[in-house]
Amino acid sequence: MDREAKKEAFRKYLESSGVLDALTKVLVSLYEESDKPSAAVEFIKQKLGGPSLSEHEKLQAEKMDLQRKYDELLAAHRDTCKELEELRNLKHEGDGKEMVDNNDAKEM
Repeated sequence: MDREAKKEAFRKYLESSGVLDALTKVLVSLYEESDKPSAAVEFIKQKLGGPSLSEHEKLQAEKMDLQRKYDELLAAHRDTCKELEELRNLKHEGDGKEMVDNNDAKEM
């Protein structure tokens, strides 16, 4: 596919997917702002529905907090599973000893 055909195919894709309309509306909105924002990219992101920088930072902090809690819970779960396995092993050892004791008593 030659370069012009690729450009045309991409343009059609952007148009059919609504990207051109969305970008046009955002750029018109920016153009019509009487007080132009100092952070034009942030303005565009916000108009397109993305989080602001402060929202992004807040979400990152929340994600880190949730990850820490998850790690703590996972470690507690692993410890509990280990304890359960140890208790099961002790019970099985006790059952085996009980059987030996019962067999000794029957022989007498």
